[in-house]
Amino acid sequence: MELEADGRAVRLSHPDKVYFPERGYTKRDVAEYFLAVGPGITRALRDRPTTLQRFVDGVEGEFFYQKRAPKNLPDWIPTARIAFPSGRPADEICPTGLAAVIWAANLGTLTFHPWPVRSADTDHPDELRIDLDPQPGTDYADAVRAAHELRSVLDDHGLRGWPKTSGGRGIHVFVPIAPEWTFTEVRRAAIAAGRELERRMPDRVTTAWWKEERGERIFVDFNQTARDRTIASAYSVRPRPYAPVSAPLRWEEIDDAEPRDFDIRTMPKRYADVGDLHADMDDHAFRLDGLLELADRDERERGLGDLPYPPEYPKMPGEPKRVQPSRARHDEGTGG
Repeated sequence: MELEADGRAVRLSHPDKVYFPERGYTKRDVAEYFLAVGPGITRALRDRPTTLQRFVDGVEGEFFYQKRAPKNLPDWIPTARIAFPSGRPADEICPTGLAAVIWAANLGTLTFHPWPVRSADTDHPDELRIDLDPQPGTDYADAVRAAHELRSVLDDHGLRGWPKTSGGRGIHVFVPIAPEWTFTEVRRAAIAAGRELERRMPDRVTTAWWKEERGERIFVDFNQTARDRTIASAYSVRPRPYAPVSAPLRWEEIDDAEPRDFDIRTMPKRYADVGDLHADMDDHAFRLDGLLELADRDERERGLGDLPYPPEYPKMPGEPKRVQPSRARHDEGTGG
């Protein structure tokens, strides 16, 4: 069958293929959901290099991340050249309209992972993204408490965030920024915000990279701001049996929101009622000076420098050893 998007007919093969067996949702259901939230998902992805998380056999099958643009990419979908942490370049698809979203959905894409940059400048992020990730023993309500305090931290440093559900138990907060800082500097700002949040809520929030140190707290995943690490876009479908979506929220909604209530069946009505709650993000470009000054003070007055990068990254300047604490203590005790 064909679906019309942006005045273009986009082919949908095997539209009755079941992607969510528990609910019976098909590829067509997913595509029609994206049509229903079209302006929102398009706004979230527009001009951004985007990794596709593809579930060719549905959520119960294997999935993979499509980073490089497929060879069969239509000539009407542009690409953008990005550089991985290794320095190797790649061309990723760069959606500019809804037709590109439907084309990707036909390939089994449920979740879109846009870079926090635009195609015109892929080395300087225009969004600071903060991932509040519940650890075992915590849940969405704990993430909500952390999000409210994070809002205060951001406000104290001249910033405003737009919250959304992760599609699971967590909360994502996006801050539009001027594209004047490198990935390294933006990550440093995220670490500073996370540490300040941790100081304010030491029993509820942590920036500990090693899982053995996190406890039952909300983890501020600062490495989601590192180059080539991405967060699911607003309106992306998440690979859980009930087909939840990452839903933009108003700040006054987050306490009463139930993440499971936002799925591919319910979100179209909500979107029709309230529209894209993140639509005005592009009207703002905040500055990171305040958080970077906080990072300087943390280093100067508290001796708090960088934190570990993910294991696949090359060793970064000023980065501490990537050895989990229990392993380090064992090596020290054995003279290793």
